[in-house]
Amino acid sequence: MPVLLNTAYFPPIGYFALMAKEFTLSPDRVNPSIVYIEACENYQKQSYRNRCRYYAGDGVQTLSFPIVHTDGSHNNIPIREVRVDYTTDWVTRHKRAIESAYRMSAYFDYYADELFDILDSHPDTLFSLNMQITGFFIGKAGLAVDLRETDTFCPYGSDMYGDDFREKIHPKRPDTILHDMNLEKPYFQVFSGKYGFIPNLSVMDLLFNEGPDSILYLKNL
Repeated sequence: MPVLLNTAYFPPIGYFALMAKEFTLSPDRVNPSIVYIEACENYQKQSYRNRCRYYAGDGVQTLSFPIVHTDGSHNNIPIREVRVDYTTDWVTRHKRAIESAYRMSAYFDYYADELFDILDSHPDTLFSLNMQITGFFIGKAGLAVDLRETDTFCPYGSDMYGDDFREKIHPKRPDTILHDMNLEKPYFQVFSGKYGFIPNLSVMDLLFNEGPDSILYLKNL
């Protein structure tokens, strides 16, 4: 069954586990997952739409980027129209934070330049920035995903676009997605010796540490 997700900035691992769930391989064909990204909602603050969680030398940290506020009521802006605010150099700060956290990981050098090129290109809208980043991680993790955008808004809990996970993945609310999919398993993390294994961070934590084996983690192979 297709999955419906909100747009997200450096989405968490559970987000990609849902993307990978229906993706299958057979000797003669690839059967991609069908994933819809909510493109008809209004922007909501304090969500993964413009923030992510990652593993730094001092524990779990958050990165977020600013948006352009046009009328003081940014929660009413259609998600496709939300513009990224580049008046402060948050891109450089994010890149430095990511490099500091992951430069010692096994695969950082394989992926960082291409990923940072997306940030450096300064996509005009939040939706475009997030879609480019999501597409990057889909490709590098080796997932086969038929990624689509919704063309109308449907009530939460509707099955119009498949399984609705829009309100189930949120930085303020823990979810059971990895547990329910039997994916609560450790992998190597740079700072696990200090703080232990931390699950369901941004997918960049998985990719930088596991590289091509990320797909094995997401598919529980």
